[in-house]
Amino acid sequence: MARIKDLRAYLDALAELGDLHTVDRLVDPHLELGAIIRRSYETVAPAPLFTNIKGTAPGYRLLGAPGALSSAPGRPLARIALSVGLDSGASARDIVDALADARTREPVPPVLVESAPCKQNILLGEDASLDRFPTPLLHDGDGGPYVNTWGTIIARTPDGSFTNWSIARIMMIDGKHMTGLVLHPQHIAYVWQQWADRGEPMPFALVQGGEPALPFISGMPLPDGVEEAGYLGALLGEPLELVQCETVDLQVPASAEIVIEGHLSVERSGVEGPMGEFAGYQPSETSLQPVYTIEAITHRDDPIWPTVVEGEPVDEYHTATGLTLAAEALTALRSAGLPVTSAWEPFDAASHVLVISVAADWRDKLPGLSTGELTQRITDVIDAQRFEFVVPRIFVLDDDVDTSDTGELMWALATRVHPTGRRIVREGKVLPLLSVYTPEERHGWAGPKVTYDALLPSLEEGRESRSSFRFAFPQEVQARVLEHWND
Repeated sequence: MARIKDLRAYLDALAELGDLHTVDRLVDPHLELGAIIRRSYETVAPAPLFTNIKGTAPGYRLLGAPGALSSAPGRPLARIALSVGLDSGASARDIVDALADARTREPVPPVLVESAPCKQNILLGEDASLDRFPTPLLHDGDGGPYVNTWGTIIARTPDGSFTNWSIARIMMIDGKHMTGLVLHPQHIAYVWQQWADRGEPMPFALVQGGEPALPFISGMPLPDGVEEAGYLGALLGEPLELVQCETVDLQVPASAEIVIEGHLSVERSGVEGPMGEFAGYQPSETSLQPVYTIEAITHRDDPIWPTVVEGEPVDEYHTATGLTLAAEALTALRSAGLPVTSAWEPFDAASHVLVISVAADWRDKLPGLSTGELTQRITDVIDAQRFEFVVPRIFVLDDDVDTSDTGELMWALATRVHPTGRRIVREGKVLPLLSVYTPEERHGWAGPKVTYDALLPSLEEGRESRSSFRFAFPQEVQARVLEHWND
């Protein structure tokens, strides 16, 4: 299908699927808007598009749940699939494979264009303020309105050698200032640190809207030196069009709805948080983070601001982070020559679990290797990746299990994971936002991790057959039953 190049075309596609709900009544951005989006996740409702937000300039709109599970019958991953250039009916494995396959192709560099719709309105100086835009308080207990939950932060190293597109939460302080998480080892912190070491504020551009694939790839844990713009071009099969910023030497997607420009402070002087997070809990702690000073805002006429309200699964953190991390894990394992067929971060596990599927013939490809030795090799590869600090648990399964089917996965884990044995435990760096750890471990950024060897024995070792419709009956019997199922 033809690639969707901007947010408005994406909304048209959702409307065609019956997966978009326009909310024209007046909505209060203080908690009510967030509550509507939150409930849309939990009921798998159409994505809400708000057109009448209290205190917001006329014509300005906000899209909730832009990359969540879809309400379209039989197409639960439609929003994700359409975003990354696939058909709305693509399966979980289709999406992960597409993301992983693009990592094996040469990057397609972006191209610069002279003008773009995001330049229809150019606000400079005091006019460049968030006050006219939707600035919702998303959760009761948040430290302030979170204006960036699905936007891309663009930054470049001082020497110009590396440009990073990332996604991280950003909280509004006032109309001209924001603060947000800048955490190592994320690439935004890598870039910011180089500017801070020079004693200079970091130029930034914050992009809202645009290519629907942009937030997914901005959250993907690509290796050091791999730029998101080139990878996204490889994924979509053509270069992205970029346009020059007004006040900083950065280029942004021409398809953007809104672009915020400015500088990020050298000092960590902004009190950030708390915010309801992807683990499904409301933290109470704050931290000191750098401060974004806004110097320019450009936007399309009647701009649309996409917004995510993180919490219990399933929302965009789980879909975007889960899919892209799984794809990066699959890429690394395949590059290591291991017979892995897929990887998956189950959405309902709140990005706390990574499942690796191993090919049925793995013993033929690695003769003499035990299940424990294969599990160790898989663990070693994952532990060497940038994203390993966000993976507390790994399960290694045979690929007869559809790991994207929550019911089938739960059955497999319950019946194949030994209560106490066949596990690899080690210590390592951990993300403090992972709620599974103790307060001491989270504050220390370190804790235990485990890999479970849940591989079945070989047929010669006594593997038992699965007792289900798909596995316990001959193909001809299955076909006859299905043919006459409605008779």
